[in-house]
Amino acid sequence: MTTTNISTDTGTAALLAAVDAGVRTYDLGRRLSIGMPQSPNHPPFWHALPRRHGDAVRSDGGSAANDIITMGTHVGTHIDAFSHVSQDGRLFDGSDATEAGRGGRYPELGAHTIAPMVRRGVLLDIPAALDLPEGCAPGYEITPADLAAAVDRQGTPLRPGDVALIRSGWGRLFDHEDRTRYIGLTTGVPGVSEAGATWLADKGIHAVGADTIAFECLRPGAGHSVLPAHRVLLVERGIYIIETMALEELAADGVHEFLFVLSPLAIFGATGSPVRPLAVIANG
Repeated sequence: MTTTNISTDTGTAALLAAVDAGVRTYDLGRRLSIGMPQSPNHPPFWHALPRRHGDAVRSDGGSAANDIITMGTHVGTHIDAFSHVSQDGRLFDGSDATEAGRGGRYPELGAHTIAPMVRRGVLLDIPAALDLPEGCAPGYEITPADLAAAVDRQGTPLRPGDVALIRSGWGRLFDHEDRTRYIGLTTGVPGVSEAGATWLADKGIHAVGADTIAFECLRPGAGHSVLPAHRVLLVERGIYIIETMALEELAADGVHEFLFVLSPLAIFGATGSPVRPLAVIANG
């Protein structure tokens, strides 16, 4: 068996040198809070203190508080496992979707099977490419031409294994006082079309993400009635989907290429997991 000496491993040394030189980290995850906007198809986030300071006091005067949370695994910033969506009764690996979930778990394609990601990330800023300072319109369909325009404008071609993050500008509504604005049931929500999902998949990427709750283009009044991009990405091509991302700060700073870091919770058999993804760049 061979061992690696961290002090002489030139690759590790280069990574540590980059950190020593200074990095900037962008938090791409949304804050979890009661009442935050989310897909109506999933259990909402709830947080409470079953034990507060003073409820039990130790002999030396110390006390501790603790929490309980409940939430769906597709609430807040989250990643979809391949068990999340089926088509014609089949999952990505061709297994019977009903049989795969017997016992209330998906042992083969659950969230616990999603490996941590440390990869090249690319932000495709669609409003910037299309000169839309207010962001994409409600219900706008992001096409292959739009995605290609963002790549060309930024000079950031997608490579196999990348994580592609799609900014529509819709994320600015996440903290709006009217939470229904972000959900967009009556107005529709911008997102990637079926053709756009195929275009992304053809680049050989590992995962995609977006600043909306469904990644998809949602038509006014249609809600989540059909999800063709999910079918293409999760079922046909085996590409993970990350939703409800915070991408405005990256876009404002003109950061289009970065080190992308994400680690799901290893929830055995789950169809998804909350995540807190990061984008890391060198200072200066």
